[in-house]
Amino acid sequence: MSESPETPQPQHVPRPVTPGTQASYGTYGGRPVSFVRRGTRLQGRRQAAWELHAERWAVNVPRHVANTSVHPDYTFDAEAEFGRKAPLIVEIGSGLGDAICHAAEQNPDTDFLAVEVYTPGLANTLIKINSRGLSNVRVVEANAPEVLATMLPEGSVSELWVFFPDPWHKSRHHKRRLIQPEFAELAARALKKGGLWRIATDWSNYAVHVRDVLADSKDFENLHTGERRGPESPLTHVWQSGVESVVGGAPVREGRPPVSTEHTGPNEGVDETGGWAPRFEGRIRTSFEAKAHEAGRLIFDLCYRRR
Repeated sequence: MSESPETPQPQHVPRPVTPGTQASYGTYGGRPVSFVRRGTRLQGRRQAAWELHAERWAVNVPRHVANTSVHPDYTFDAEAEFGRKAPLIVEIGSGLGDAICHAAEQNPDTDFLAVEVYTPGLANTLIKINSRGLSNVRVVEANAPEVLATMLPEGSVSELWVFFPDPWHKSRHHKRRLIQPEFAELAARALKKGGLWRIATDWSNYAVHVRDVLADSKDFENLHTGERRGPESPLTHVWQSGVESVVGGAPVREGRPPVSTEHTGPNEGVDETGGWAPRFEGRIRTSFEAKAHEAGRLIFDLCYRRR
């Protein structure tokens, strides 16, 4: 019996990649990214909320090489989306939407954009938007650097919020931290001159990392340079109390290092630099922040102005 000729297999044609975009560096592959997608499946009320409200409140962006990428040719038109011209606040990593929906409720004359890669979190945000009757919030499932690099028009953002980003504790993972010199350049591009960048973290090592990164940036000035230093510094308290040797509220096992090593960085005893902002009153205490307090960790706020 003679063998039939093999059926020709279609050849894979790679999608074009625009030079200079994150995709050109191997998005979600060779180039480190700052997030781990913890789940995308929607069930129950989240699935129902997505089906009912995503078309109205979720920005439908054209993709590039992944389902969280943004095609570099796409530009978000806030005035057309919201039907008015108003200040725009963007929250990177909006989680379950507690902070941004509370702020939108308190500030009806301001528009808000929630940027998140966690689909169930976005669905939860849609539930809050609908139940509170908010018209000044939109959500987008997208990778933050691409949102700042191409999706948002240059100088279109009044405030940028990054609250409690993933700390990536281990030294070898520090390159994955969201706030890096390159990210600061993208933030500066999107923010208007005089616009504010508000940051909060509950880990001192990340707080120092952010302070160092933005101290070297020509685009930003710390609005609280030299403030809360010495004995008044939360960093001094962390160093001297050893509070971060307790991980997640559970004591470190005797004879073992902390579960997440190098949380606090070099212990200098007293923080003579300072630069910490007072707690941002516009940030509601979310369940995430409450857990940090329950574990005994301190919150570090920083606030920078676009030069």
